[in-house]
Amino acid sequence: MNARKWLMLTLLIALLSVSAAAAQENVVVRWWHITTTPAEFPVHMEQVANDFMAANPNVTIEITSLENEAFKERLATVMQAGDPPDLFQSWGGGVLWNYASAGLLRDITPELTADGGAWQNSFSAQAALNLFKYQDGYYGAPWNFGAVGFWYNTELFEQAGITELPATWDEFLGVVQQLKDAGITPIALGQKDKWPGHFWWVYLAIRTGGQATFEAAYTRQGSFADAPFVQAGELLNQLIALEPFQEGFLGQTYGDEAAAVGNGTAAMELMGQWAPGVQRGNSTSGEGIGDKLAWFPFPAVEGGLGTPSDVLGGGDGIAVGVNAPDAAIDFLKYFTSAEVQATHVEVMGTLPTVAEAEASVTDPLMQTILGFRNNASYYQSYYDQFLPPAVAQAVLDGVDGLFNGVLTPEDVAQSIEDVASMEL
Repeated sequence: MNARKWLMLTLLIALLSVSAAAAQENVVVRWWHITTTPAEFPVHMEQVANDFMAANPNVTIEITSLENEAFKERLATVMQAGDPPDLFQSWGGGVLWNYASAGLLRDITPELTADGGAWQNSFSAQAALNLFKYQDGYYGAPWNFGAVGFWYNTELFEQAGITELPATWDEFLGVVQQLKDAGITPIALGQKDKWPGHFWWVYLAIRTGGQATFEAAYTRQGSFADAPFVQAGELLNQLIALEPFQEGFLGQTYGDEAAAVGNGTAAMELMGQWAPGVQRGNSTSGEGIGDKLAWFPFPAVEGGLGTPSDVLGGGDGIAVGVNAPDAAIDFLKYFTSAEVQATHVEVMGTLPTVAEAEASVTDPLMQTILGFRNNASYYQSYYDQFLPPAVAQAVLDGVDGLFNGVLTPEDVAQSIEDVASMEL
């Protein structure tokens, strides 16, 4: 081989070596999540990351696990600085859309639609995936999606002589009174965090106004001061007047709420599909109330425009920061695969978002919620996540004013509308 050919071969080998090294270049993916309780949940998240890193030795997943409220505060800070994590907890909707419009998120549509849209089409809960869509792009994906409903203690219901679950709001108020008459705290609520209380007002607005009323207000064809939103506050006031919550609920957190149900000191809470695990994690025993726990959907409002099959819900997703490396997308795809979602179900009791993993849901209560979610005639995501941040905060503050007795139902609706008129 002459010198010229030898030189060309040497250069080619060097070029291939550089390319191979580049392909295996060490990559760090920053991932923030809020799965902090019970103890096995963050351990499971770490295991999923470790499994991925074992298969991808050049990738390091740096995990930051934060409590819900601390996460929101810290995320707002890094977003203002223009330095989002590569992957982070998201509920989709208006908050995510604001980040996307500000150029703080990475569009993962090319990856979702690759190979004939295999990843995109794997999601059985397309409504959940669409919460991560802004205009023509997708900026994250859901991995746990369910429905808000009532988690209740069957033993305490039996002690109060309750033999039938309430199908209407009036029947529900009757159940609350029966529990009070039996000396049982009917409802646990951690109103210090505000978001648990807003579930009540939003569900009542769904029942009184239905899909059309919300969409009219959101698109500015209507108003958040319209009659169904005022009526939601009036109905909630009926409940508040019964004083159904544990002592000190206005200054207590969601963790306190979950502990009250998990310790058997309150009969029920209105909460999402994650409630059993959080109840266990916050209970004194670490076990919750076991097989005494059951579930029923939010009751109908007679004469309301909504239907009993309309669902308030949502769940957990992962959004992608604008500077996320390709490895972050690979991890998200792995995290939402049927195989990994099945492990989420087994360890965490979550409700999967991909069709192939739904067979792994064997818990009867979760099967009930899964059916309720999949058969919803109208699916509304939490207002505090779906609406733009300023409007969401107006909802949280307005409803909190109702619980504190400083705002009327009309005040609440108008305060939300005042902000919505400027933000939407």
